[in-house]
Amino acid sequence: MLLLVRDLGSIAGAARALDVDASNVSRTVAAVERKLGARLFQRSTRKLALTDEGDRYLRRIAPLLEEMEAAREEISEQGTLVRGTLRLTASVAFTLEALMPLLPGFLERYPEISVELFPSDSNLDLLAEGLDLAVRLAAAPKGDMISTRLLRTRYRVVAAPGYLDTFGAPSRPEDLTGRGCLRFDLPEFKCVWRFRRPGETPFAVEVSGRTVISNALALREAARLGMGPALLADWLIGKDLADGVLVDLFPEHDCAAGDFDTGAWILYPSRIYLPRKVRVMIDFLKAELGRATM
Repeated sequence: MLLLVRDLGSIAGAARALDVDASNVSRTVAAVERKLGARLFQRSTRKLALTDEGDRYLRRIAPLLEEMEAAREEISEQGTLVRGTLRLTASVAFTLEALMPLLPGFLERYPEISVELFPSDSNLDLLAEGLDLAVRLAAAPKGDMISTRLLRTRYRVVAAPGYLDTFGAPSRPEDLTGRGCLRFDLPEFKCVWRFRRPGETPFAVEVSGRTVISNALALREAARLGMGPALLADWLIGKDLADGVLVDLFPEHDCAAGDFDTGAWILYPSRIYLPRKVRVMIDFLKAELGRATM
């Protein structure tokens, strides 16, 4: 419990994770502090912060508590159903294209778990919103959250056959300069796209275009309508490429807006106490999304 309070930064957050009353957590913290004769947390109206004594104490006891928690869960989980409500957020596009097709299978496998999905193109605060998990699309996430990669993402520059019939296909990435590209409304996507071939030095191509879109689904639809080339993730356009709705313009190149090594990451607040409902969702998504991209 103490480690959970530390990781989540609040008694209320730890209480939600443990599904207990906040007063129980507060009393436990106070009892430990009285027994030690030292204050472990500095309390304010907004959050808790570790004192120097608390930091030293919890770093010393953390390995033992983790082992005790693992042993307790191993015993208590035998023969019991996984249950509870799991709250998950992801971008609108990733929710619709990647998560929704998997949700029926998850609910069938775990009939005692309820799922609340919060699609959002803003990065919601897990602690403030009371969320269990978030999927982020980026290079390795930074910050205090624990992260696990669900899948690697490859970006492709694609266009509709109708666009290519009208304007011709660019023979090399540099030919995109001066064309009306479809641009995603993020700084690293709007002005420069990067390319590389195996064994060669990466290079950048400046892109421009009159259409800038802030939603990946709308950007894909603009590409389908023949409005121009677009840089889109493989998980979003796999079926369109297979069906010939979109064409990969540079299949011999790796493409990126910023970092070539990007992916879908699942984030959660604490490694110390990970409820079974959260662990089974993480394992399920890793297995199913990994299978889908093999």
